Amino acid sequence: MPLTTRSEHRSFGGVQGFYEHASTSTGTPMRFSLYLPPQVQQGRVPVVLWLSGLTCTEETFAIKAGGQRVAAQLGLALLAPDTSPRGPEVATDPAGSWDLGLGAGFWLDATQAPWRAHYQMARYVLDELPALVEAHFPVDTSRTGICGHSMGGHGALVLAQRRPKQFRSVSAFAPICHPLDCPWGHKALPAYLGDDRAAWEAWDATALLRAKGPSGHGAWLVDQGLADGFLATQLRPEALEAAASAVDQPLHLRRHAGYDHGYYFIASFLEDHLRHHAAALT
Repeated sequence: MPLTTRSEHRSFGGVQGFYEHASTSTGTPMRFSLYLPPQVQQGRVPVVLWLSGLTCTEETFAIKAGGQRVAAQLGLALLAPDTSPRGPEVATDPAGSWDLGLGAGFWLDATQAPWRAHYQMARYVLDELPALVEAHFPVDTSRTGICGHSMGGHGALVLAQRRPKQFRSVSAFAPICHPLDCPWGHKALPAYLGDDRAAWEAWDATALLRAKGPSGHGAWLVDQGLADGFLATQLRPEALEAAASAVDQPLHLRRHAGYDHGYYFIASFLEDHLRHHAAALT
């Protein structure tokens, strides 16, 4: 599994790196960022997989969230893949919108043309990427937590339920909690998955929770800003909260007055999330 190093940077005693490889899942080059804390000098470290939101790349979390300082203290690796396949052969929205296609892979495996040729993002982050990272870096993927923001929060909550034994801890920032019932979901799910609503339910965190019951990861930590412009129409945290209550899934849903949807919000509370994961992983 060849790997190209795009750049590496010393950070809080560890190394923030940016890498590229040829993906068998997507059939395209894929990029990811990886922060390795100084504890890798003593052996393999646990990892938090971060899934980013719409329009983001593999660089966004590493540059904007400021997680390296706390990750270095806790001995956590931070892994952040790109949000979609990219390249001249990769389909995107003909209308050029930002919420479908490039930068908007929704962390699922597409079944519909033209998307299914390359948009296999769940398979990529669940199978291919962990194996690649463990082969090249001192990371212990048997100790993995999953976290994400917005579209990536949707991905974190969904993939943790679809692969409960692969992750030990779960958290999210402003996740799309119920894509079956929001405009982003109504656009992306039929495009990627077709018109069968049952297929959509398999990629909806709220529907999965009601169908499958508690995930087995202990409490989920979810933070939501109350000044988030997408809260009322797109995110639906109240639906997730109701489902969690109905099936007795522990959920710490924290609502924060004055905080919006962006990375100032994420940076404000990321330490809490990394400590949440470290408690389960270290």
